[in-house]
Amino acid sequence: MKSSRLILIAAALAVALSPALALAGPDTDVGFRGWGPRVGLSLDPDQVHFGAHLDFGNFARHVRFQPNLEMGFGDDMKLFTINAEASYRFRSTWDVWTPYLGGGLGVNYKSYDKGFGNRDNSSSETDLGVNLLGGIEKGLSSGDRFFIEGKFSLNDVPDVKITVGWTFYH
Repeated sequence: MKSSRLILIAAALAVALSPALALAGPDTDVGFRGWGPRVGLSLDPDQVHFGAHLDFGNFARHVRFQPNLEMGFGDDMKLFTINAEASYRFRSTWDVWTPYLGGGLGVNYKSYDKGFGNRDNSSSETDLGVNLLGGIEKGLSSGDRFFIEGKFSLNDVPDVKITVGWTFYH
């Protein structure tokens, strides 16, 4: 049952993102641009998380598609998330700190450790999450980028994440 739900969610994300990529205009730069690590802290559950992201370029002027995977540990739970997120970058220059805002959908797989809450055994559940995010980003002289990001979940999985990351460009 859970496997079919994950497949359905993944298919819905692919269908939802396809029109934006198909309508890419002259201001776009769609395609693999780079990848990078990310690490941070979350609240409720109180966890340390780490992961990786991909940069697939701009599918509209200043709007970038940057999916990511994150794993969180702590608070008697392991959390694995797959996020399809896009963000709007307010400036086109890279040599200064620039703010961005965005959002996206995520699939959240939660695995509870034995004895968590009123549970007698280990258990797990999968949810669809809606995220809002914002941050600042700066291009470096090497062409790579560094960012600091805050993410808020509308589904309480987790409530808040603070993340720092680095994007390596090829």
